[in-house]
Amino acid sequence: MSLPVRELHASKAAMWTLFGLFVVLTLYALGIRTLVPPDEGRYAEMAREMFASGDWITTRLNDIKYFEKPPLQTWMNALTFAAFGLGEWQARLWTGLCGILGVGMTAWAGHKLFGPRVGLYAGLVLASSLFWLASGQINSLDMGLSGMMTLTLTSLLIAQRDEASERERRNWMLVCWAGMALAVLAKGLIGLVLPGAVLILYSLFARDWRIWTRLHLVKGMLVFFAIAAPWFVLVALRNPEQPYFFFVHEHFQRFLLKGHKREGGWYYFLVLLVPGLLPWIALLPQSLAASVQRQAGAFQPRLMILVWAVFIFLFFSYSTSKLPGYIVPIFPALALLTALFLDGASRRQRMIFAGVLAVLGLSILVAVPVTLAVITARDEAHLVALRGYQPWFMAAGGLIMVGGLLALLHERRSRRDLAVLTVAVAGFLATHSILAGSELYGRNRAGTDLLPQIQAELKADTKLYSVGIYEQSLTFYLRRPVILVSYTDEFAFGLEQQPELSIPLLETFVTQWTRDAAAGVHDVAIISLDRYEDLKHRGVPMRVVAKDTRRIIIANLQ
Repeated sequence: MSLPVRELHASKAAMWTLFGLFVVLTLYALGIRTLVPPDEGRYAEMAREMFASGDWITTRLNDIKYFEKPPLQTWMNALTFAAFGLGEWQARLWTGLCGILGVGMTAWAGHKLFGPRVGLYAGLVLASSLFWLASGQINSLDMGLSGMMTLTLTSLLIAQRDEASERERRNWMLVCWAGMALAVLAKGLIGLVLPGAVLILYSLFARDWRIWTRLHLVKGMLVFFAIAAPWFVLVALRNPEQPYFFFVHEHFQRFLLKGHKREGGWYYFLVLLVPGLLPWIALLPQSLAASVQRQAGAFQPRLMILVWAVFIFLFFSYSTSKLPGYIVPIFPALALLTALFLDGASRRQRMIFAGVLAVLGLSILVAVPVTLAVITARDEAHLVALRGYQPWFMAAGGLIMVGGLLALLHERRSRRDLAVLTVAVAGFLATHSILAGSELYGRNRAGTDLLPQIQAELKADTKLYSVGIYEQSLTFYLRRPVILVSYTDEFAFGLEQQPELSIPLLETFVTQWTRDAAAGVHDVAIISLDRYEDLKHRGVPMRVVAKDTRRIIIANLQ
């Protein structure tokens, strides 16, 4: 006999079909947008240079040593380029796969610890949460780290559950140690520090001291160092300056000291949770409150999940360096807590949530056109981009509203699995609508509309300068580094080691540019609008090749 439709969680065929559709749609969406600077262009270009040079140890950006982050993202992107060529979806494939891995592991952990219904709900919540979805579609380090952190958390949960066999516990703990090592290679010491701190806090709060005897410490540390240590040793041997910069400057100074232009108030991430956990944000208070209940047995998975989410959130809230993607690793834990609440919630509670969601969608439909009617922008291009965004935001609001109404209908007919699925589908489609609508803005940021004019000017021996700016994405699309002029920023440390790779003074550039023009040597430069006016006043020979609202391309020969 076939299962009734309301028992979706009990059908393996349905579960695998849903996961398969999620994978296909996620992978398809990776290639529909331009690589937006700074992060997407930066990490695509680093991988392109690694692939082109064949140097898999010393990471570089614009041919300059770049040691701000470990190499896992660059390695994976370079391998993808080697296998599939250069392009947008190839540059995002690693982050897309990490997002998929996170959803799969969260669903599996929910299934193993709390049952198939919680597993289904946890996967659906995470697969439709705005921050998780968006991070999986962006070529940055946040999802690479989050995917490995999720592997660490879920493996630990599966290994430590009371009913786990000795073989299961050993194997899953080795996966956990491997996940921590990969997290370190993804973004540094936080891949070890954060899980370690969570374990300490959990054992204190739960008084579960015996968990330390179940970690397979010796075998685990062998696995950890076998994966994480080799690159750090090799890169230090080749670049003795790397360890101090990476471990001291990029970890302790960035966390404790101001001056990184990434400061934010204590409430910074609290505000970001509201859009980040859409469409499930209304369930967060109840989910957190329900998670403090003690369970039967020695291991307390709800408590560990809660400690993971709260500690990582507070850790980055305390840091003086804040960016939205820093809290992405907490979303699998929040998805598990939300799934547990949905599983135990009354029908009335779930109906109230569906109604609130429908009202939220309606509010977006009303607020977007009103907001855009009164908003101001720095220039016409920004206004055009914002207006172009309107139908996509409206579509997102409409999807949320319809999802809430359909979920309400399913709840009235006691089809709880379909109600949760409906909300998840609405959230998934709404997020992708917002992402797709960003393409006009993304093209403007990246400057890709200027590519045909620039490429027409470039030959193999043409010197390409970047004056006062560095265009992260344009460099990748042009498939070549630029000569930096009067610009350091994130290259400051690398240029201390290799000062010959840039021109620090504008006057030196002007002299070289003018001399080449007199000798008939063709040079091209990317400059900002204010720099162009400065050079124009100086009487520097220039021909405008192309321009937009952010940059101008000039050549020194008519």
